[in-house]
Amino acid sequence: MKLAPILKGTCPICNEGAIFESKGNLLLFKIPVMYDRCKKCNFKYEKETGFFFGAMFVSYALAVAQFVAAFIIAHFMLGLGLLHSFFVIIGTAILFSTINFRLSRVIWIYLFAKAKD
Repeated sequence: MKLAPILKGTCPICNEGAIFESKGNLLLFKIPVMYDRCKKCNFKYEKETGFFFGAMFVSYALAVAQFVAAFIIAHFMLGLGLLHSFFVIIGTAILFSTINFRLSRVIWIYLFAKAKD
């Protein structure tokens, strides 16, 4: 599995079509919007109702990794107190929320897609 198409958010089959119509906007409280199918190869992204339930677990894992990294940087490297480190973690959660939404869904799609050989 290649990392570049996952980070770009392209189709796991053709690696050309975009998975998301819009990237979303954190400041306007808009979540990213997905296409139903790939515009290039017609691959259906949502296999069944509730397919993206598992993406929540991927998002949780991404968030925990980000929070741990933010805490280590804030508390141990920058020497901030626990309360200030907590606020850094809250800021990290807000800043990375739309990125985590997109990335977790793309990873989930890639886990279950069968790429062409």
